Formats: sequence, C-alpha cells, structure tokens
Amino acid sequence: MYPPELVKPMQDELENAGFTSLHSAQEVEETLKKGGTTLVVVNSVCGCAAGTARPGAVNSLQHDKIPTNLTTVFAGVDAEATAKARENMIPFPPSSPAIALFKDGVLVHMLERHHIEGRSAEVIAANLSGAYEEYC
Repeated sequence: MYPPELVKPMQDELENAGFTSLHSAQEVEETLKKGGTTLVVVNSVCGCAAGTARPGAVNSLQHDKIPTNLTTVFAGVDAEATAKARENMIPFPPSSPAIALFKDGVLVHMLERHHIEGRSAEVIAANLSGAYEEYC
C-alpha cells in the first residue's frame, strides 16, 4: 500500500475532473449495476499513469458523448475495489494503469497498460472518444 499523502494528488487529478473514487468491492458492484455507461480508470503511481492515462481520460471528457458514470480505483491503495474492477475486466490480465468502458455492466472497450505506454494523452483521449461515440 502506498502512503495516502503520496497518492492524494493522483486521486485528486481524476476526482477534480468529475471521477468518483471507489474504495470497496461493493462500490464497484453497485456502480456497474447502475446501467448506462461506466468508465473505470485503474489509477497507478507509475509514470505512464501520470503522463498519459490520467490526462487522456480527463481530456476524453471534452467529447460530445461521454460515459454516464466516471469512476476510478487505485491499484496498490484500494486493493478490494481494484480486484473487483479487474474481475469485471476478464479476459484481460490485470494491468495498471488501465481504462475500461462498461455498458450496462458489460465490458465493451479496454485500454491495457501496453495500449497506454508510449502513447500521448491526446491519443488516449481520441481512443476513448471513439469508444464513447460507439457506446455512449
């Protein structure tokens, strides 16, 4: 587990953009049962989370269509919530950072770490915006 003072600014970056941090398996389950579209960002302390995943997810919200529910779990902090989120991302292996889009609780779009590393925030945002156009 990472110290709270280390991860707070990383959590705040998404929360300030309208994402809700989920801290328990129950919160993840309840959110995915709400229906509509749900974006889940698996946040991380790594450089690609800071450089492209979080900024890309935030920038993707400038699109006309966006998910109904914006959520995040923090790998290495919210262990129970992260495990439950990843359980719903099967068949994809655990990865952080990662960004998943669900529609009515069903995974419809996934960005794994290898889709994020080495790509710009703009490329991540464009990828997500394309998924929003299709599913939201």
